[in-house]
Amino acid sequence: MPLKKKTIKKKAAKKAMKKTIKKISAKKSVVKKKPIKKSVKKPVAVKKIKENIIGKITHYFPHVRAAVIKLKHPLAVGDTVRIKGHTTDFTQKVVSLQIDRTTISEAKKGQEIGLLVDSRVRQHDVVIKV
Repeated sequence: MPLKKKTIKKKAAKKAMKKTIKKISAKKSVVKKKPIKKSVKKPVAVKKIKENIIGKITHYFPHVRAAVIKLKHPLAVGDTVRIKGHTTDFTQKVVSLQIDRTTISEAKKGQEIGLLVDSRVRQHDVVIKV
């Protein structure tokens, strides 16, 4: 008979443990955890050099290596320009300007001019006066 008493005590202990485990798990589900906020690093402000955008490239003729530029500001022979785009970035001196195949020394705002370029350029590249 002593074996039966031990098994009865073990069963009672197991039931008691199950009840306490249920109570603890019920309490855990009620407690809501606060979401952890991740710190987001703000990008460092890059100082931009103020440059004068004088126009945009509208067309490129690869055989002659000339670009058509729609001007927003005046441009003259001897000025230094920087042509910058998605894959383009170079600086050169203005050697030749043309409007309708006639050579000119200065171009005004709003004109479309032809410019000899040192490297390949693409449409929508920006022309900056340096």
